[in-house]
Amino acid sequence: MKAFFFDKMFETVVLSDTVFSVPSRYQKLAPLGVGAQGMVCSAYDTVTQQNVAIKKLSRPFQNVIHAKRAYREFKLMKLVHHKNIIALLNAFTPQASLEEFQDVYLVMELMDANLCQVITTELDHERLSYLLYQILCGIKHLHSAGIIHRVILGMSYKENVDMWSVGCIMAEMIRGEVLFPGSDHVNQWNKIIELLGTPSLDFMMRLKPTVRNYVENLTYFEGSPFHELFPDEFFPSGSTDNDRLRADQARDLLSKMLVIDPEKRISVDGALMHPYIREWCEEGEVNAPAPDPYDDSVDEREHTVEQWKELIYQELKEYEVNHHIE
Repeated sequence: MKAFFFDKMFETVVLSDTVFSVPSRYQKLAPLGVGAQGMVCSAYDTVTQQNVAIKKLSRPFQNVIHAKRAYREFKLMKLVHHKNIIALLNAFTPQASLEEFQDVYLVMELMDANLCQVITTELDHERLSYLLYQILCGIKHLHSAGIIHRVILGMSYKENVDMWSVGCIMAEMIRGEVLFPGSDHVNQWNKIIELLGTPSLDFMMRLKPTVRNYVENLTYFEGSPFHELFPDEFFPSGSTDNDRLRADQARDLLSKMLVIDPEKRISVDGALMHPYIREWCEEGEVNAPAPDPYDDSVDEREHTVEQWKELIYQELKEYEVNHHIE
């Protein structure tokens, strides 16, 4: 159901019980999906004459965690510019003052498909390896700005922690299902060691004592070899071009990414140079100019919700000035 209300600059549209108040340049709004961080709709931008995705952040000021997450997402999207990372095209709030401020909207490139749709598609080796190449290029660009995921095991972390996520994505594209389905972090950790085996003592000693005690008290698992976890029949048939891409190459790359100990896991550069990936490498894409380093000094400090709100509002206003937002 759609309901329209017009004021001077914004049109208000109700999509799946979520109110979208957007500049009138955006037309033909239609819901795309709802995630943990907000709802996304598609729209047609009458100014640039292109289809876009508009994300309304979900209640960004309900608590400190949501406010900090909204700040980080906006700051990061402003920072990075790479063909393999969804670009920020616009950002706005319909509220005219800090006192009224409550909604944050991010306008992004609209993708033809999402990962869930890709996973359900029958992929040949060319498409699978090229998709992984694009992911790796995007991650390498993020790393060049000092942007990496944080791990939950109480360890120090570095760039190759992200390779675990790439391995999980690759495994899901191959198997057509989640490799480590867990109901929570603890349950998921149990699934991981059941399949991959109990990690080494060297790895255990680098965990926080409380985490180490938990892991050490679990049942010991040998783990399954990768040719059993990912037999040939799970993979596409050989490449159409003289079998230059094969199941054994894909399985080898996967085995190097899905390593519990990040110290022994393949790096992004190592993965890009792997025989299953390297044929796609283009210098301008792999080593694109690095963005400005991400300064996490602000979001590492403690702030109240109202302080986060003011920081985000300032970022939005600065964006509007720098990009001459209509």
